[in-house]
Amino acid sequence: MFDFGSMIYTVPALLIAITIHEYAHAVTADAMGDPTPRYLGRLTFNPLAHLDILGAVMLALFHFGWAKPVAINPNNFRNRREGMIKVSLAGPAANLFLCFLAALIMVVMGKFKVLTPGVSAFLLWTMQYNVWFAFFNLLPIPPLDGSRLLDEFLPPATAYKYNSFVGAYGLYILIALVASGLISYIITPFAMAYLDLVNLVLGIFF
Repeated sequence: MFDFGSMIYTVPALLIAITIHEYAHAVTADAMGDPTPRYLGRLTFNPLAHLDILGAVMLALFHFGWAKPVAINPNNFRNRREGMIKVSLAGPAANLFLCFLAALIMVVMGKFKVLTPGVSAFLLWTMQYNVWFAFFNLLPIPPLDGSRLLDEFLPPATAYKYNSFVGAYGLYILIALVASGLISYIITPFAMAYLDLVNLVLGIFF
């Protein structure tokens, strides 16, 4: 649960995870030919442009949540399918990279004996929020990124039926999974596997 004493570390880490995730979606869509995120002011590192209040509260309380989805127009993509796949993957990929970067900074600062407890706490929360945010958003539940990816790999008729059924209850499903704690059983194995991989890679070089 949320620890008010750790707000100095958790809030910045949370805002960074959300901002980088949504910015990655926006900049990738723009690069693929869709100016919609630019017109809507989403090509920014200002966290207020990306914050979804309910999603942020859920993330702060339960360590799982969501940001305001970046609106896109796939018809503007030079290649629609490629654009949708790249845009959908951009957010989670950015979070995983940021998790790795935070771990790298922690290791380097530790080697040089300049890692303070406060910086360590911030970097650990940055790693935690980003790795969880990445895999949470890959769940195939609308409106998460995983559902957009699933759309591109399912036959159109199947994708339509799936979204018609699951999409209508997606938000309620997410809230139920998060509030009940069941989400941990889904996400934790993937998050731990990625963190183990990060430790393995850093261990080779450090």
